[in-house]
Amino acid sequence: MDDGHQESQVEAQISRWKQAIGDRLQARDFDNQIAEAQIASKALNRMTSLGRAKYKRVF
Repeated sequence: MDDGHQESQVEAQISRWKQAIGDRLQARDFDNQIAEAQIASKALNRMTSLGRAKYKRVF
């Protein structure tokens, strides 16, 4: 896998994170921020593991 492809996959995953979770953590306490990020990561990984839509080109 070339670096450009991997970079675009990372950017897509960050975009999914921002859509699903938001671009800021809500917790103020650092320990709570860690817990919030872990929960959000598990949720996003679960959604990703369920699969994304497959698109088929129609002529």
